[in-house]
Amino acid sequence: MQLTQEQVRHIAKLARLGLTDDEVKKFSTQLTNILQYIEVLNEVDTSAVTPTNQVTGLTNVMREDVVNQEWVSRDALLGSTELPVEQDQIRVKPVLE
Repeated sequence: MQLTQEQVRHIAKLARLGLTDDEVKKFSTQLTNILQYIEVLNEVDTSAVTPTNQVTGLTNVMREDVVNQEWVSRDALLGSTELPVEQDQIRVKPVLE
């Protein structure tokens, strides 16, 4: 399968890449070679090979979500900050100028 220069331009547009005409010619050949190699790999019989999606044996360690019914008062929350408190609100540095 030979990729045309128009197909390469379309792929570049999808990837938001600006390519020169020389790059389009170069990548047309290179992408065609890659696709031809993949076709060779598709000919390999893998019917006896078990699918592998994880080879390290590591698993995620997750803990149970536990709802804590303890309520903290507004005054306790406001008292726990080192930032200045104005009108029952914590004053933070401005993010936007």
